[in-house]
Amino acid sequence: MEKVKVIIPVAGIGSKLRPHTHTQPKALMPVAGKAILGHLVDYLVDAGLNDFVFIIGYMGNKVENYIKEKYPSINANFVVQEPREGIGHAVWMAKDFVKNDEELLILLGDTITDFDLSTILGQQYSMLGVKKVEDPRQFGVAELDQEGFITKLIEKPSIPKSNLALVGIYLIKEGKKLMESLDQLMKHNMRTLDEYQLTDGIMGVIDKGAKVRTFQVGNWFDCGSKDSLIETNATLLGRNVGVSNGGPTYHNTIIIQPVSIEPNCDIQNSIIGPNVSIGENAVIKNSILSDCIIGSYSRLNTAVLNRSVVGSDSLLTGHSQSLNIGDSTEIDFT
Repeated sequence: MEKVKVIIPVAGIGSKLRPHTHTQPKALMPVAGKAILGHLVDYLVDAGLNDFVFIIGYMGNKVENYIKEKYPSINANFVVQEPREGIGHAVWMAKDFVKNDEELLILLGDTITDFDLSTILGQQYSMLGVKKVEDPRQFGVAELDQEGFITKLIEKPSIPKSNLALVGIYLIKEGKKLMESLDQLMKHNMRTLDEYQLTDGIMGVIDKGAKVRTFQVGNWFDCGSKDSLIETNATLLGRNVGVSNGGPTYHNTIIIQPVSIEPNCDIQNSIIGPNVSIGENAVIKNSILSDCIIGSYSRLNTAVLNRSVVGSDSLLTGHSQSLNIGDSTEIDFT
């Protein structure tokens, strides 16, 4: 296990998650009680991995501070990717930290995926995580031979010959050779879709005789949009039902599991859940929330929200009515 180095690119801007990513990187967006990146690092640390390189860029200081605060015991190095020229370029930035005999485990820091790490670490060959998709044109795609070895990796093919999409998990047995292949892309300015692609780097290793297989993953969440963030939040909460801080009693409030409520929240006269995550020190009064992510230190009063994301330090005050309605009356507030 000590020869496996983890490389996690987290330099992206996260434009589809704006306005939230105006103030924090996408990898630090909260889902189910912790940052997206935290779910990933927790899983790897629990599996015994300790050697990390984080490729940072946009608001990279926040990522670095988060890792140093939450995971002080791991060996964490940080490399700034500037300019950002693709995932292949991001991984190549970690070249000075890769030793000759090391395996590389490369994972995208804004993606949450169900996979069994123990089953791939002991394999003879390099392994890439895949999942069958209906429309592979938006993904990197793997083509296999009859024995299950990868013959070709294509980034966002216009006419896909396979429906096996790469999900952002790459275990490379010969890490140094991958870095040499990526180095050739840089030297000869070999770009695909105007970026240096990791798939092209891996193909360079395959072309020199390396054997690479695929493995199927379970759930795969690319937390790149509001809807996918909410879906991921619901799925993760469903696996760990319970109020995260031990379930205190909130005044005149109904909690419908699963929810995650961080410490020091003031919740009154509300209905919370299902599938709601609330950050620390939030104040919620006279509100109904379902399928929501509410940031820390936010204040909500008289809010009725469904499938919503509210950033940290936000203020939302709704509108309430007091009505006395007679028989045979129809009222439409829309």
